[in-house]
Amino acid sequence: MMTKKILISLLGAGLACVALQSPVPVRAQEVQITGPLAGAPAVRKMRLYRKGRVQLQPFLGFTIRDEFSRSLMFGLQANYHFTEWLGLGFWGGFAGVNLDTQLTKEVDSKGVSTDRNRLSLPSRQGFDSQIATLTWAAAIQATFIPLRGKLALFQKVFSDTDFYIFGGAAFIGLEERADVSDGSVCSAPGQACLDTQTARSSRVAIAPTFGAGLTMYFNEYLGLSVEWRGLPFAWNTSGTDESGSPAGDFPDGQIDSDDRRFQFNQMINIGLVFYLPVHARITD
Repeated sequence: MMTKKILISLLGAGLACVALQSPVPVRAQEVQITGPLAGAPAVRKMRLYRKGRVQLQPFLGFTIRDEFSRSLMFGLQANYHFTEWLGLGFWGGFAGVNLDTQLTKEVDSKGVSTDRNRLSLPSRQGFDSQIATLTWAAAIQATFIPLRGKLALFQKVFSDTDFYIFGGAAFIGLEERADVSDGSVCSAPGQACLDTQTARSSRVAIAPTFGAGLTMYFNEYLGLSVEWRGLPFAWNTSGTDESGSPAGDFPDGQIDSDDRRFQFNQMINIGLVFYLPVHARITD
């Protein structure tokens, strides 16, 4: 029994001495890679699809989440890539087709004109003539490609793929209902009031543009691109009297730039990608 107590005492004393000692610095040894992998790059024989090449991309675009009119756009995107991850270029197209949304069709069939909104809706059947439409758009933009890899279809078909983001300045051609400032025009039903629905004015809006996309490569010079694009700016999509007078009266009896509302306009583009020269560079 005495021996057991002595052993426990000695063990406790030893642990106390260890705890009181100053900590010993720990050093990790750097792992040196030797042999054939020493100094080797992360990837060998990598195909550089973008570096030093011109990208031409005819595309079909369509706007989404529209209130009154949806636009189908046909255009071209052209970029030059200084590196595999950075490029500068141009994007633009024309809205060849504008389609009324279901909301516009509902107003055409069920809208009601009253003395208070006579200027906003002289005739419900003419509402589709007064809504704003996008006619063309163009942008200067920079493209950044942070990710690349492969996509597999059922683990049988593989495609080189890269993910890109872009941003720049856009110029958008618009057609809106022409300004109407004389409230007496629509004081009573009549042809003069109805004519204001078809009177149009054109202007160019300047806005930021940004978005992201995915490019899948079929070979070293041909691919398919799908991208989302944002174009935020203010416009009067409905062609109605949306603002009040300085005195607080609403509506104010005139349609002008004060009736434009900020819209977060969005679109999807699907394009066929061509690269020049047709042969891509391959790393060591």
